[in-house]
Amino acid sequence: MLELDKKLLDLFQGYVVRKDVVRSVKGGANVPVFVLEYLLANSCSTDDEQKIKEGVENVKNVLRKHYVNPDEANLIQAKIREEGTYKVIDKISVRLDASKDKYWAELSNLNIRDANIDDRIVTEHEKMMMGGIWAIVDIAYDSTMAIGSKLYPFVVSKVRPIQLSSFDMSRISNNRKNFTNEEWLNVLLRSGGYEPESEGMTQRMKMLLLSRFIPMVEANFNMAELGPRSSGKSYVFKELSPYSMLVSGGQGTAASLFVNNSNGQIGAMGKWDAVCFDESTDELFKDREVVPLMKDYMESGSFSRAGKSGEKSANASIILNGNINQPVETVLQTSHLFSPFSDKISDDTAFLDRIGFFLPGWEIMKFAPANFTNHFGFSTDFFSEMLHALRKDNYTNAIDEYFTLGSQMRQRDTKPVRKTVSGLIKLLHPDGKYTKEDVRVYLEWAIEMRRRVKEQLKRIGGMEFWDTNFSYIDKETQEETFVPVPEERGSGLIGDSPLPPGTCYSATSDGDKVALVKIEVITMAGNGKLNISGTNSATVKEDIKNTYNYMRANEKMLLSQQRSFANMDVTVQVTALLGSTVQSGIGGAVFAAIISSVFSKNLKPALGIIGNISIGGAIERAINFNDKVSILSENGAKTVLVPMDNLAELSTLPTTVLGKTDVPFYANTQMIIRWRLHAWHKPCWFPKWPYSIITW
Repeated sequence: MLELDKKLLDLFQGYVVRKDVVRSVKGGANVPVFVLEYLLANSCSTDDEQKIKEGVENVKNVLRKHYVNPDEANLIQAKIREEGTYKVIDKISVRLDASKDKYWAELSNLNIRDANIDDRIVTEHEKMMMGGIWAIVDIAYDSTMAIGSKLYPFVVSKVRPIQLSSFDMSRISNNRKNFTNEEWLNVLLRSGGYEPESEGMTQRMKMLLLSRFIPMVEANFNMAELGPRSSGKSYVFKELSPYSMLVSGGQGTAASLFVNNSNGQIGAMGKWDAVCFDESTDELFKDREVVPLMKDYMESGSFSRAGKSGEKSANASIILNGNINQPVETVLQTSHLFSPFSDKISDDTAFLDRIGFFLPGWEIMKFAPANFTNHFGFSTDFFSEMLHALRKDNYTNAIDEYFTLGSQMRQRDTKPVRKTVSGLIKLLHPDGKYTKEDVRVYLEWAIEMRRRVKEQLKRIGGMEFWDTNFSYIDKETQEETFVPVPEERGSGLIGDSPLPPGTCYSATSDGDKVALVKIEVITMAGNGKLNISGTNSATVKEDIKNTYNYMRANEKMLLSQQRSFANMDVTVQVTALLGSTVQSGIGGAVFAAIISSVFSKNLKPALGIIGNISIGGAIERAINFNDKVSILSENGAKTVLVPMDNLAELSTLPTTVLGKTDVPFYANTQMIIRWRLHAWHKPCWFPKWPYSIITW
């Protein structure tokens, strides 16, 4: 037996269970894990194999005799009637019927809604009024129980909770000192069913798995996870706690989540610690009314609907889970990491900005049998009660003792970062004892997860979200540390090598969304045809045609005497690398790409060009100048050529852009050639200078 197993048995006898035993029983019983582990912890919290075997058989017999499968409801109801009383294992909840001044019990699997229950039992187990509890319930049948002409024969006579009826947090806080940080981390992961010592389980992997527990300990924590199937995204919220709820994709309504206006009943947000929306990549909510309600709630922790309910506060955390079907590198090259999510939110920056933590689930392995633990961990009912109790603690100010957050972090950035650090301290230091280095590790983790959200918002929304260079400052040394996002390190799509002939980069914007655009031109012998592919936009096609027609009209100035557009076909391919649909304003880049292709000359390395060219050759001012230059710079452009009319806007560019990207200006098409064709920079002294340059 591992030393850690012995330590758990010594310090938490009766509250730990061997997880492989749970799986062996779970395979033959359709019952929540926390119910099984409660039963097993009472008889299998030991290292004696014979006692474990006997305990397992006892639990199986209990389940066989008393657990109610929904399809057996009518049969069990009949047995209750025939035998007069019967014990069942079921989820029981209680509601107050004020019109009759009495409590009614509801048993979910048994399909009984109006069972009589004594006030004394309700007082003893108040959790039945707060969403319900799993319990061993004694039910009697009394044919004399009636109200008026209606018979209510079922009577709850006794309730024995199958989850802790009380929880003493001091057992955790007093014993935490007996474990190292690494040991305690392993205990938490094994309590969730994971094996921290399995192959491929790096420290980063452990932290990723642990992060799934943060919404259980931190109120109003908004998290998203995108990852492959079979990586356990939903398991935590479906099986590990009676305080969490899993909502199937597309089933969430305003009534079920917030308030039912017909009866004023509070929905899931007011009842659960965590609400997880599964399969958020398919469909998220059943009706559109939910989106503005969810925005309000995720921001303020309160909600209201038109009607009699008024303003309501709640503390449920929100989790959005979704599957990713492509490598993350591919997604980042063509779009952004929120694009796989439901259309209702995938481009809604106001909604997405309220997500404080983006868990990179694509880094988590698909679970194999070896990744599930065979060692001891807390029984799920004990573990879930611990998580629930930790929600009362608050360590959001723990950062301030040692560090200051960087200047580029706004209020919507600092708030989730603080909550993440608080959640990790609660999980890993439930005794409240932590060090500066502990906080540093958690802070860097928190900043990375929030920055991942901000990086995607930048791809969608442009300049509004451009401050993503997140950092923190050590108060003692005044050293500033910048925190990267791993998948963004190689996101520069514009390389340092000279661009292939006919290739140029540009950027477009519609005012809200920015797109990084690649222009590729091929010229070949022909009869003067212009072919455009990669876009269906009429305005984009018009820009390309205007540029091409200008070049045809001025080919004697632009081309050598041996070349003519009349003797060649030109194909222009437009590709959106990042962002949304390509908009107008790419004429300058198209011009450079055509010239480059005609003469088979490379363009300057890491070059981007913005601005449009009219049919008469006039250089048009680039709209949304900041957005366009910034997206080119962030993706590797070392030089971005811009129209002269944008000169006054140069000072508005972020310092991070000006520090790494040259921004020269052009007033005519000749300046594009003179300044930006690779190695074509020799001063010109001939009247027809473009011809002179390409032939010297």
